[in-house]
Amino acid sequence: MKEEGKYQKYKSQIIITSIITLLPMLVGILLWDKMPDKVAVHWGTDNQPNGWASKSIAVFAMPFLLTIVQVFCVIMTLNDPKKQNISAKMLRVVFWLVPIVSWICCGMTYIWAAGITVNVGMFASLAIGIIFIVVGNYIPKSRQSYTVGIKLPWTLDSTENWNRTSRFAGKLWIAAGLLFIVEGFVQWYGVIPAIIVLLLILPTAYSFILYQKGV
Repeated sequence: MKEEGKYQKYKSQIIITSIITLLPMLVGILLWDKMPDKVAVHWGTDNQPNGWASKSIAVFAMPFLLTIVQVFCVIMTLNDPKKQNISAKMLRVVFWLVPIVSWICCGMTYIWAAGITVNVGMFASLAIGIIFIVVGNYIPKSRQSYTVGIKLPWTLDSTENWNRTSRFAGKLWIAAGLLFIVEGFVQWYGVIPAIIVLLLILPTAYSFILYQKGV
């Protein structure tokens, strides 16, 4: 009963966000006759397609797989032993991130398949930048948990280490989001891997330094 009640509280949100993640299927069906049998699903740094899939895969498999990811992320978060420490705003991010990604990915695929040329690289960078800024704003607001935040042995062992690392990481994510937005206009794709690496390394190093100092 306790397990059932845990999901009952979020039942409507799970259903709504799952349906929204799947809805691009309906859009794909409506555009079915306007799309070729093979559609672009991946683009290179030159903004040209370099990965292709059948129309059926793009319309049905992509939203379905993203829905599985959506449900998995939600269930993992709701089963976190420290779920009560996850802020309500961050929990909403967990619920809505994959549905938004589903619409962005499928939308770009459908638009290109319909013969409309768009700057996929710029649009993707802008979308990622906004997501990073939103997540970066909420990271410092979440307390210790096993699914959301900078989950390291030292942060999970020390509340002070978690809080300081989260504040530091939040600023980094916001800065990275702004860089992604700028990159979307200047189209300097070489900076993207560097941003990702720094987001992984710097919070870890900062947290370890705190740990070494006894924090």
